[in-house]
Amino acid sequence: MANIRFDDKVAIVTGAGGGLGRQHALELARRGAKVVVNDLGGAMDGSGGSSEAAKAVVAEIEAMGGSAIANGSSVTDDAGVARMVADAMDRWGRVDILIANAGVLRDKSFSKMEIGDFTFVLDVHLMGTVKPVKAVWEIMRAQNFGRIVVTTSSSGLYGNFGQTNYGAAKLGIVGFMNTLKLEGQKNNIHVNAISPVAATRMTENLMPPEMIARLAPEAVTPGVMFLCSDEAPTGVILTAGAGAFAMARIVETEGVYLKGADLSAEGVRDHFAIIADEAGQKAYVAGGEQTQKFFRRMAEA
Repeated sequence: MANIRFDDKVAIVTGAGGGLGRQHALELARRGAKVVVNDLGGAMDGSGGSSEAAKAVVAEIEAMGGSAIANGSSVTDDAGVARMVADAMDRWGRVDILIANAGVLRDKSFSKMEIGDFTFVLDVHLMGTVKPVKAVWEIMRAQNFGRIVVTTSSSGLYGNFGQTNYGAAKLGIVGFMNTLKLEGQKNNIHVNAISPVAATRMTENLMPPEMIARLAPEAVTPGVMFLCSDEAPTGVILTAGAGAFAMARIVETEGVYLKGADLSAEGVRDHFAIIADEAGQKAYVAGGEQTQKFFRRMAEA
């Protein structure tokens, strides 16, 4: 099969001044895309800001013969997000790819976490994904083409101590994707999630040095390039790290139908082993499939 290329395509990558976003932006450019390199340039907790990091990545792309522009907007700022998309449209007249990668950390156990730290992380990760997607959605619909990659995390999928804010935001992004995949299908807009394990500024204090050496951001980017390609699936959670790739799924067991005296708290308790039995479990494409199962079980009973 032919190599994956992005010639004549325009991509926006948020949080692209370093780490994963930088690698995504560079690889898109190597494969022919024109790239908007977005980065606020703030500290890991979201404070401060400068577009110098984005400009440095643009310089790298231009040095390899590619085309890119820098944008220093915050993904939480409506006007800034509009300007980011306008920059792409004014320069190249289209947006084909959006990689929503920008993020921050404010880790604390829930008992010690201030509500402000919770809402700030939600704003950056969840709304900082929603706002750029909203800004490019009608452009992609008009083109009848779009590839959107959102960034989730094992902290959202499975949990991680001290990251209630981050985990809530990251699983919220999956819920956002699950409906967008349905709404985008008729216009050839594919929406997928990457769940990366990589050594970046956000994770360097969470891992031993020998592990960091093996978890280069470059090992995640190949998966993201596939999710940006014409051949990309839609509605997939792709996990990636150190060259390993897998697919995460939300599944539901077949369960049990209770009636009569069994339809009680005690009945749920007494049948819980059957409720939790993994045999026959399924990953649904849409929420209505769960409702159909309930109607089926009721009819069978």
